[in-house]
Amino acid sequence: FVQASKPSSSTLTICSFPAQISSPLGKLPKFHSVNPNFPMSIFEYNGSAVVAMVGKNCFAIASDRRLGVQLQTIATDFQRISKIHDHLFIGLSGLATDVQTLNQRLVFRHNLYKLREERDMKPETFASLVSAILYEKRFGPYLCQPVIAGLGEDNKPFICTMDSIGAKELAKDFVVSGTASESLYGACEAMYKPDMEAEELFETISQALLSSVDRDCLSGWGGHVYVVTPNEVKERILKGRMD
Repeated sequence: FVQASKPSSSTLTICSFPAQISSPLGKLPKFHSVNPNFPMSIFEYNGSAVVAMVGKNCFAIASDRRLGVQLQTIATDFQRISKIHDHLFIGLSGLATDVQTLNQRLVFRHNLYKLREERDMKPETFASLVSAILYEKRFGPYLCQPVIAGLGEDNKPFICTMDSIGAKELAKDFVVSGTASESLYGACEAMYKPDMEAEELFETISQALLSSVDRDCLSGWGGHVYVVTPNEVKERILKGRMD
C-alpha cells in the first residue's frame, strides 16, 4: 500500500508502509533465513531430501535422516518414509509437524480401505487419495510434498510426486522432493539408467542421495533406503557426513 500526502509546497511526498497480512488463522509467522535479503520458505524450515527411483520390476525410495530448525540439528534419526503395505511406500518432505500429521491420516485411511475392501490399495488409487486429501486442505495446506512409490499390477513400478495442494507429477525414472531437490535432480540424471536390478538400484539411489545432501546444509546425516521387489523389502541405513 502507498500513502501519498501533499504538503504546502509543490513537492509530492510518497511514504510506504508494509501491508498487514490477514488470515483466518491470524497473523502468519515470519521466518527469516541466515541471509535476511532472502526470506526462507516454510518448506525449508526443517530441511529434507526424498527420492524414489524405478528399476526392473522393483523400486527404491530413500530419504535423509536429519531433523533441524534451519541450521540447528534437532535429531539425526527422523523417519520421513512410511510403509503403507509391503508394496507401497510414501516419503514426505517439508514441515516435520505436517509430515507426521499427514502420515498418520494416510495410514488411517488405508486401514479403513483395507477393512472395507479386504485388499491392499493400489499405488494409483493411493496417489489419488493423497492428492484428494491435500486438495481438500488447499486453503490451509499441509506444508509437505509427497513422493509415492509402489508396485502395481504385474509388478510394474509406479512412482509419482505432488505439490502441497495435490497436483500430481508422474514419472517413469525417478522423482525427488525436499530442500536438496536441485542436487538430487542432477545426480539422478547423471547416474540413472533403465531396468536396473535391485542391488544396482540400491547403489545408484544411495550414491545420488549422499552426493546431493553433501551439497545442502539443511539435510543430511546419512540416509534411509528401502528397496522393494515382488518378493521382499530390504531396508538399509546409510552412514554419511555427520556435520
